Amino acid sequence: MPVKDWLPAAARAAAIDRRLKAGAPLFRLGDGMFEVISGSVRMTRVDRSGRETVLYVAGPGETVAEASLFSPVYHCDAIASTEAVVRVYPKAAVLAAFDKDPKAVQAFTATLARQVMGLRTRLAQRDIRSARERLCHFLALNAGADGRTVKLRGTVKDLAAELGLTHEALYRTLAALERAGEIRRTPGKITLTRRRGL
Repeated sequence: MPVKDWLPAAARAAAIDRRLKAGAPLFRLGDGMFEVISGSVRMTRVDRSGRETVLYVAGPGETVAEASLFSPVYHCDAIASTEAVVRVYPKAAVLAAFDKDPKAVQAFTATLARQVMGLRTRLAQRDIRSARERLCHFLALNAGADGRTVKLRGTVKDLAAELGLTHEALYRTLAALERAGEIRRTPGKITLTRRRGL
């Protein structure tokens, strides 16, 4: 649901836009709520060995770090995967607007519920052992209105991390599907040659 449909005008008026180059941090263990206006931002955690795990890739119209509205700190980083414009909503302004508008809180709660459902789907997807089937599951779930076109929200490396695959395994799987005539790849898109059910 677009931010304008649930965030009161007073909170939207307090927002500022930031431009980020690819690889620039939006925040590191920060707080506040952010809306991606253009480009893509990946939410990551880095483990003790320095390995980055991509938790989510947000594209235009999507928000990140919503939980920081109710927590003193958000325990992950947000890094621009591409050049991006991100709107920053000050925590105090958002919470003050919610205090005055119960319908906005209800719409925000519905947005969070949809995000929880999406997270559960991504977690279940990571349980699929075969790289090929995991990728096909992702493509079927993320195909656009035509049932065949998947727009990538970041790089192929970002997609590999989101799927819990090495980028080498994902590249091999994409190449095999393309050789088999099951997909076509173009910059920023993967097209299924036929609709695929789950």
